[in-house]
Amino acid sequence: NHVSALKRVRQTERRTEMNRANKSRMRTSLRKLRTALSSGNQEEAQTLFRATVSVLDKSVQKGVLHKNTASRYKSRLAARVQAVGTK
Repeated sequence: NHVSALKRVRQTERRTEMNRANKSRMRTSLRKLRTALSSGNQEEAQTLFRATVSVLDKSVQKGVLHKNTASRYKSRLAARVQAVGTK
């Protein structure tokens, strides 16, 4: 193998690990928020919503999500948080 190919392999492994970690953080945050929403705890849901929005925005910055996908997630989650608040 060429030196450049070996370097590319190293870079790909590093990027894959970082992407996996970022995606995992995002999924965990979404899962926690959805659990709070299903339990009906409004205060916890609002706190987790703010944290989840931050994680989604960071995922967009890091290239894990497309900005429109993150926007769609945030919109739908905000509507669900509002619905829990009105119950």
